[in-house]
Amino acid sequence: MALATFKDLCLDAADAERLGTFWAGALGLELRAAGEDSNGDVLLVGPTPQHTVWVNQVPEPKTAKHRMHLDVNVGSVDELTRLGATVVDAETFRWTLLADPEGGELCAFVREGEIEQRLYEIVVASGDSAEACHRIAAWWAEVLGARLVDDDGYSYIEDVPGAPYGSIDFVPVPEPKTAKNRVHLDVLTPDLDALVAAGATVLRPQDDEISWTVLADPDGNEFCVLRALRPEELPPAYDGPSAT
Repeated sequence: MALATFKDLCLDAADAERLGTFWAGALGLELRAAGEDSNGDVLLVGPTPQHTVWVNQVPEPKTAKHRMHLDVNVGSVDELTRLGATVVDAETFRWTLLADPEGGELCAFVREGEIEQRLYEIVVASGDSAEACHRIAAWWAEVLGARLVDDDGYSYIEDVPGAPYGSIDFVPVPEPKTAKNRVHLDVLTPDLDALVAAGATVLRPQDDEISWTVLADPDGNEFCVLRALRPEELPPAYDGPSAT
């Protein structure tokens, strides 16, 4: 049984409106202000709540290669460069490596025909071996109730309930994590203690400033947890007006 459900994505930005405008165009989402007390944050909304992307204004600049990045489906790479992306490598891989307007890495996969799902997958750098990738992918598969697949040196999870993307891929890299991730997941859970018991670490508990808890997975990747109501806490179903 899953310990949590996928809620949405968060991106850190030095200029939330600028980065949010880029990602709204790249993902086919609508840019909205996050509210009067949002400190410049914006949100991107789509056809379901799980399509939501929060773009959070932060004081820290990007200082390291993203440990977590987004892969997108596009009709052409030009779609992204017109939005402000820069091509970094168009030759080495079967996809094109780009940088967003703040230098954040992303990969573009050119598709023919109509694109129904702009966000292709989420990629996470995960240790320096296939075993390390399998271990953390298995952890997330258990947490999110997804299917684990091992494939030629890396691992991924698919069939994440409610997710607006195909998979989360865990790939080996030689360099260690050196900075806070600028891309992270938000999840819902009725039992925070169960996540901690499974191997997550509390980085910041809910307090007067935030209504969520910041955790790290066993590899140190940050994610935010909001409380979901247990079934017994839900209001009774409405069956219509009582007969009189």
